[in-house]
Parts: sequence; structure tokens; C-alpha cells
Amino acid sequence: MEQLQKALDQLDQATAAVRLAVQDLANAPAGAEAAGNAAHALSGGAIDPFVFRFAIFVLAIFVGYYVVWSVTPALHTPLMAVTNAISSVIVVGALLAVGIAASGLAAGFGFVALVLVSVNIFGGFLVTQRMLAMYKKKEK
Repeated sequence: MEQLQKALDQLDQATAAVRLAVQDLANAPAGAEAAGNAAHALSGGAIDPFVFRFAIFVLAIFVGYYVVWSVTPALHTPLMAVTNAISSVIVVGALLAVGIAASGLAAGFGFVALVLVSVNIFGGFLVTQRMLAMYKKKEK
């Protein structure tokens, strides 16, 4: 009985720690937003936060292009499967936008995002399935 009480106390402490971490996360500024604001402040207002974030986006495009270009053709199928799985995380954001929308416009954009991401995911897995079918031995 004493061990059970000790385990329950530890569970309560862990729950309190998780609640505190979630509260700190909710109050903390986003990483990209904080970096953009820091660049704006350090440059004396010369760098607009939008331009800073856009530059990061463009650099990410180039990095992504070179990373994918260097993948050997034998690994294209697993790469596509992982990319589709990662892009399915967007569904969570779209569902949040639809469910917690403060305006009808946000709900509309969330719904459009949900539809487009669904098409992307299912189409990507369909293409991956066809690519895997190329490696199967044909029955005679």
C-alpha cells in the first residue's frame, strides 16, 4: 500500500510538471517570431520581421532542394513515404484552425488547407504504392 501511495505521489508531481511546462510553452513567443523580432531590434528597425522570415523560407527551399537532389534513386520511395507522413502533420494545424477559429475566414482557410493536405497525402501514398509496384516480381 505504501508503494502505491508513493507511485501516486510521483504521478501527481509529474502531472504538475507537465502542466507547468505547457503553461510556459503557451506564454513563450514562437521561435520564428522571436528571431524575427530580435533581428528587427538588433538592426535598429532596418530589417522587417517579414523579410527575415521570408529569407529563412527561401534558404530552406534551397537546402531542401539540394538534400533531395543528393538522394540516390533507390531511396526515392522511402523518401516520398516519409515526406507524406511529415506533411500529414499539417492536418493537425488545419483541424486546429477549423476547430478554434475566431472568424469565418480562419475556418474557411483551415477547411481549404484540410482538403489540399488530404489530396496531397493520399496522392503521395498512391504514387509511393505505384513506385513500390515497379520493384515487385511479375507473375507469369
